[in-house]
Amino acid sequence: MMKLRRRIFLGLAIALGLSANASGQMMINGAGATFPYPIYSKWFDEYAKVDPSVRFNYQSIGSGGGQKQILSQTVDFGASDGPMSDENLAKAPGKILHVPTVAGAVVMTYNIPGNPAVKFDGETIAGIFLGKITKWNDSKLTALNPGVKLPDQDIVVVHRSDGSGTTFIFTDYLSKISSEWKSKAGSNTSVNWPAGIGGKGNEGVSGQVKQTPGALGYVELIYAVQNKLPYSDVKNSAGEFVKPTVDSITAALATAEIPDDFRFSMTNAPGKDAYPIAGATWLLVYQQQKDPAKGKKLVEFLKWAAKDGEKMAKNLDYAPLPENVQERVLKEVNEIKY
Repeated sequence: MMKLRRRIFLGLAIALGLSANASGQMMINGAGATFPYPIYSKWFDEYAKVDPSVRFNYQSIGSGGGQKQILSQTVDFGASDGPMSDENLAKAPGKILHVPTVAGAVVMTYNIPGNPAVKFDGETIAGIFLGKITKWNDSKLTALNPGVKLPDQDIVVVHRSDGSGTTFIFTDYLSKISSEWKSKAGSNTSVNWPAGIGGKGNEGVSGQVKQTPGALGYVELIYAVQNKLPYSDVKNSAGEFVKPTVDSITAALATAEIPDDFRFSMTNAPGKDAYPIAGATWLLVYQQQKDPAKGKKLVEFLKWAAKDGEKMAKNLDYAPLPENVQERVLKEVNEIKY
């Protein structure tokens, strides 16, 4: 009887200890970009093994949402693929730091019979998204794709319906390529689209393209890969048709002039090996953390991400930051106060 009581007591003690441990686990909340969601998910899972006392809850809602939530302080960190504007930063109750994490490619993905390899240049992409090129067998597309059987089929343009850093990268590129695009739509996390249908998140656009015959959309590279969707080579500023790969994203990133505040663009980069529709993504954090315990854990995670997390980038088709930039990021992370 004594043994049984002892066993029950021991069982209760273990159960209580486990529940105390679970409830003692700190939750760090973030929201924003869908572009880096696959790698952030991987990082958060891996980091739980490094520090089991902390868990990350990340909502993949788009960069516009990430910027809004960090401004309203409803999250511990935001995430965006477009740097915040001076106007938005001025609304913040404290100084917000841009912590770059990885770079990625925005790819043109499509759904036509047989899904042959199709090439694009910037002017043609702009023409399609302006609603001026409406057929797959338009002369501008057939001239870029000699020998490719393009169907006599309407192009169904698919764009983002939410505030999106992927849209920022895409429209930043189009604004550099096409003066007409720049004056009619411009570059932002959301624009007044001249043509097409919307999808929420990279997930939504991938889904729309997959189920819509004749569709053409733009998504982060990993979403096309994971959904087994075709994606095209795009003509770069050196006149070369370049495939979106880790190497061609890295080549574009190598040319970027990165200022002290880390807000930069790398679209339409020079160099024959650079993929032209590439961009970085950032975590947005307050320099002065309100919650000392959370601030300490967030800084520890950011340091881990800048050193160990970067090594996981290539396996998910993202480009890691160059080592000299990683060192600069670590210095910036050290400026966070808690």
